Amino acid sequence: MLSHRLGRTGPSLLTNFLRCGELALLITMAGAGIGPMVARAWAQASAQSPSASAEAPRAAASDDAVADSSSDVARIYAAMEANAADPVDPDHVILDGGIRQGLAALDPFSSFFDSDQFRQLQQQQRGQALGFGSILYVQVGKILVISVAPDSPSARAGLGPGDEIVRVNGTRIAGLDFQSMIDLLQQAREKTVRLGVIHPGKIVAQDYELNPAEVNLPSVDKTFLLRPDIGYLHVASFESNTPQEVSAALAKLQMAAASESGGAHASSGGKNPGPKGKGARSEGAHAADSALAGVVLDLRDNHGGQVQAALGVASIFLPKGLSVLTVRGRAQPPQTLLTGQLPPDFQSWRGPLVALVNGETASSAEVVAAALEEHDRAVIAGESTYGKGVVQNVLPLSDDMGLALTMAQYFTPSGRSIQRPIPGTSLAAPEPSRTGETTGFRTDDGRALAAGGGVTPDVILTARDLDPWVQFLDQRGAFTQFADQYRDAHSEISRGFQPDDQVLGDFQDFLHQSGVRTPENYWEQDHDYLELRIRTEVMNLVYGVAAGDEVAIKADPQVQGAEGLFARIPELLKPSPPSERADRGMNGARKRQGRFAAGGQEVRCASCSTMGR
Repeated sequence: MLSHRLGRTGPSLLTNFLRCGELALLITMAGAGIGPMVARAWAQASAQSPSASAEAPRAAASDDAVADSSSDVARIYAAMEANAADPVDPDHVILDGGIRQGLAALDPFSSFFDSDQFRQLQQQQRGQALGFGSILYVQVGKILVISVAPDSPSARAGLGPGDEIVRVNGTRIAGLDFQSMIDLLQQAREKTVRLGVIHPGKIVAQDYELNPAEVNLPSVDKTFLLRPDIGYLHVASFESNTPQEVSAALAKLQMAAASESGGAHASSGGKNPGPKGKGARSEGAHAADSALAGVVLDLRDNHGGQVQAALGVASIFLPKGLSVLTVRGRAQPPQTLLTGQLPPDFQSWRGPLVALVNGETASSAEVVAAALEEHDRAVIAGESTYGKGVVQNVLPLSDDMGLALTMAQYFTPSGRSIQRPIPGTSLAAPEPSRTGETTGFRTDDGRALAAGGGVTPDVILTARDLDPWVQFLDQRGAFTQFADQYRDAHSEISRGFQPDDQVLGDFQDFLHQSGVRTPENYWEQDHDYLELRIRTEVMNLVYGVAAGDEVAIKADPQVQGAEGLFARIPELLKPSPPSERADRGMNGARKRQGRFAAGGQEVRCASCSTMGR
């Protein structure tokens, strides 16, 4: 069975992020034993008979470049094994030096997964991982819990934000350097662990024994109201459960908006898709009196994922039967994927929509953004996207290994390719469009579209520009360290906590005591950002990551800019004059229905509740 993925890079699928202030761990497992097997076979083939290996096979395979190359590799490996100064690790030579480098020569997105890596990929696709369900902040000599997942081993044990882990399997944290702490946490990740934990306000550690379990990894990781009638949700990736998670997030926003408005509006699932407006094409009943007036769909830093998950999310925001993408490869006929009918219990959204993107928005996330843009369904805001327009199939191999191989290029509903050229690879000159055209792309309503790689926003919103001094403070973990001290010194901190001049003065003293200078010019210009970071980290430690994320997101200039676009949606999505659309003829009508003149198969998302590989 093949798993179609639209992800920015292969290695990104293998990245486990241990959220600990400013720390991100890239965990790449070792080879799984294929190296010695292949190495022995190659070495034996070369050693059996010099004349047989050098003459007869060469004559028989003179027209077979693969066979010739294999013979060359076998001889090179035999020479290395016999003469290298140090013992040769076949896993490293063949897997890392041979297979992985060979795939890298094709394109940046194809990759090989050994058994451990393939298991992690499968867990990610299911939205799960083996672990304890806690997010940690790590600094030299100290580990703090800043969030625990519901119904996880950490939550069931009673751990929560602000807890300090002082011992792991009997080893004291205070005496370890940073790398030793990381190694200790990594070793304890997948087996029973004994922890010594000090709860906030206590001085004596309590002992806990935790057993690892499959923990949910939600792909919709942030959901809340920006204001009483505007919702926000961030989709971090596209995995098998993402459509269900987006549906649940929209239902949550509907209920929260109704509560904010005094309960006068009720959410009624998929039958109550929201207020009608520009970009809200009719499908089913619309609740004109919905308390939720708009949604910001944040696709920033989303590197992609499963094609079917992206199709399911598009079906939540678009009517049934619209094209989302066309996939075309050398080994398969073109397939046009269409939005499908949502299950009855799904929450759709047909009201005003703004989609946020940036340079880290890639692949499946670009598919969704382009479909929303080309069907005039949403205003696209932010920065130009990454530009990945190819599809990888994940091919299961023997011994629980896998291969992600680029097998097709995809095209948006208008026929564009969003693949950016990558010099020196097979993607140095990707097809510019489904038809070979390079210009003249338009949305259903005739608005002009940019070509040449990636999705160009309708409205450019720049990210916050951080100067070197605050970047240094972030990298040092200064804000989290100060927040930890501040929390210890204050028994009660409300959710409305706002750093005042006294708190900023304490922070300045803390920096001086830590040997960090506070240049006056930086201190003055970064005043607002310092307040924001202190408040965010205090909320993280006292109320959990969700509370801190909400504080940070609401102060994000790109999110604030997106929030201000709802009043302009009719203007921004205004159809072009009929004269500019006349040349599109029936081709435009077919595109709106998801049918392409180039032919190929049409595939509908018949049941978004069972999307998977």
